[in-house]
Amino acid sequence: MVNECPHKGKTGLRRIWNALGHSFDGFADALCHESAFRQEVVLAAILIPLSVYVPTSGVGHALLVGSLLVVLLVELLNSAIEATVDRISLENHHLAKRAKDFGSAAVLVSLINAALTWALILIFH
Repeated sequence: MVNECPHKGKTGLRRIWNALGHSFDGFADALCHESAFRQEVVLAAILIPLSVYVPTSGVGHALLVGSLLVVLLVELLNSAIEATVDRISLENHHLAKRAKDFGSAAVLVSLINAALTWALILIFH
């Protein structure tokens, strides 16, 4: 089997180590260049420790924390979509707008999910 991507040559522990480095680079770039991501990280940094004080089950705590991590995950994917679209072309195009709007809508859905998860657990604890 021929490797189609020249960047995929590493295997085993070296590949895992390189992937970890790329992940940290992505996280650092998002913190540096994406204000929405920074705001969501601050929100998570406040709410995750506070979740310990919410009287709920282990599953409830997992849902509280997980819902916040999903917001960060979706924001990173949205930023990746936006960077890719901008890399291809900076001209206004309806498909570029649609791709960016879909990413933005996904972030909104993840934020609504987090807010509803927190509200339901706080109300029905």
